[in-house]
Amino acid sequence: MAAHHTEQKVLTVHHWSDRLFSLTCTRDPNFRFENGQFVMLGLMVDGKPLMRAYSMVSASYEETLEFYSIKVPEGPLTSRLQHVTPGDTLLIGTRAVGTLHIRNLKPGRRLWLLCTGTGLAPFLSVVKDPAVWDAFEQVIVVHGVREVKDLSYRDFFERDLLQHEYFGEQARQKLVYLPTVTREDFACRGRITDMLRDGRLAARVGIAALTPAEDRVMICGSTEMLKETMALLEERHFAEGDTHEQGDFLIEKAFVTR
Repeated sequence: MAAHHTEQKVLTVHHWSDRLFSLTCTRDPNFRFENGQFVMLGLMVDGKPLMRAYSMVSASYEETLEFYSIKVPEGPLTSRLQHVTPGDTLLIGTRAVGTLHIRNLKPGRRLWLLCTGTGLAPFLSVVKDPAVWDAFEQVIVVHGVREVKDLSYRDFFERDLLQHEYFGEQARQKLVYLPTVTREDFACRGRITDMLRDGRLAARVGIAALTPAEDRVMICGSTEMLKETMALLEERHFAEGDTHEQGDFLIEKAFVTR
């Protein structure tokens, strides 16, 4: 029977804070995925593979794989994963899956990527998809965190993405990056759901409210955030999409119970 994972080498590790880190590793030449999908990632522990679902941060066309993770001191996997160093071996599943791809959305004017914490990961991949910049007039990334130090990849949105070789010009015209913090003073402070409810999100792009006629939404974050955001959208008559039917908004169900 074919193996369900391959062994890949850790190339780099970056610790953003005491709670967050990212890593890159080699990519099997036969591994295929679409921007926004996830794969099983893990380590050998006591002679057995210990695997969890992780979204790719990297784009489908990049030669290496990048992942973004929280550090959980008692977590079966992350308590070990946070200590890997270049040269260590990772286990990467052979099949990528996931809902967070623009083909699962109906056409629209604006794409909202709403996320908290490491829920940013799939959207780092999504915004590297040239088709996204062609399909929408605006791409709004809203990243909610507790503290300013948790705003990993801030430089990517404020600088690197805008200078991208292929779609940097489109990103400069279409990207709205809105980091928001809940526990410290910051230019934008508050919970994403509160800002969606009271209209602050809509105001940032000069509209009265998000509507299913023009807006498309992807959501990734904690179970509570997903449920609350879904309820707010459904109140506004947004319809959920999936891999079988296009909709107005998408969530990644695989992460709901994590």
